Amino acid sequence: MKDLSGGGRWRPPLRVRRGPGWFEQAPTWREAQPSVISAALKRASARPSGNWFVVGSSRAITGDRAYGRTVSGVEVVLWRTPTGAVRAGPGACPHLGAPLGEGRVVCGTLLCRWHGLALDGGPFAGWEPYPAHDDGVLVWVRLDEAGGEEPLDRPVLPTRPSSADAVDSVFTTVGRCEPQDVIANRLDPWHGSWFHPYSFVDLRVVGTPTGDLDDAFAVDVSFRVAGRLVVPVRAVFTAPEPRTVVMHIAEGEGATSVVETHATPLTPQGSDSPRTAVVEAVLAASGRRGFALAQAAAPALRPLMRRVAGRLWRDDLAYAERRWSLRSAGRFPG
Repeated sequence: MKDLSGGGRWRPPLRVRRGPGWFEQAPTWREAQPSVISAALKRASARPSGNWFVVGSSRAITGDRAYGRTVSGVEVVLWRTPTGAVRAGPGACPHLGAPLGEGRVVCGTLLCRWHGLALDGGPFAGWEPYPAHDDGVLVWVRLDEAGGEEPLDRPVLPTRPSSADAVDSVFTTVGRCEPQDVIANRLDPWHGSWFHPYSFVDLRVVGTPTGDLDDAFAVDVSFRVAGRLVVPVRAVFTAPEPRTVVMHIAEGEGATSVVETHATPLTPQGSDSPRTAVVEAVLAASGRRGFALAQAAAPALRPLMRRVAGRLWRDDLAYAERRWSLRSAGRFPG
């Protein structure tokens, strides 16, 4: 790939693209071998997760109301203490089974709306807390029975820029598929400029996995900004655990930025009608001096970032749901 940094000289972030149109681009189906994608998926599935599941954005967990989520068929409730610590546990009240996700939080104590039963996050009347972890962008919960693995003290976190040096945004959507279908979508970089021509052009896969010691897809691609204006980068895709794929910007504008795609099952494993939440975190970083202005404008930028992610996932969920439909009917190719 050509040097995208400008060799120390200032270069504008945008380039003018003069490449072929959508129907003139080189087909990628020969390179997108099902065996390569399946092998990468199999290796990802074998990595430990420690039974940790992403439940949502850190900003969604507040100190005044509870946050409810079903993970792998397990009803979960989360809230914050006055110090900002996250508490988590079963989502059914131990008294009469009320939905604790509809409860109120007062001074760090969760109050059930049915009869006012109070939970401070510690064990009470058969209610046992779940381990929770806030990484500054996403909140995770550990469900050992649902995960079925050897538990880890912390989730497997990818390398990412610090929140202080980035603008972060979290987008969530739900599809009728299993986590593996979401991960398989992300482990197929060849579909990018064919399936998403409004966002990606001139995509070329320049490196494929050779095994666990070098288990990454490297892609040279241009992100479309408007018309012929694009931002060329080199992106590297890895799967650090079974339900996560991370895209690192390795070279070009925004180097060190990451996009983390997390696939959280909502229904129990083996469900006839599976539902999976896609929780995608974008941490955009830049070494440009003007990036401080983008950080200051982060509250206004986040809805735009979520809108971009939503457009991509409208298509990619169709991909994942189609894959699950074919698999469940025994007709999946490869």
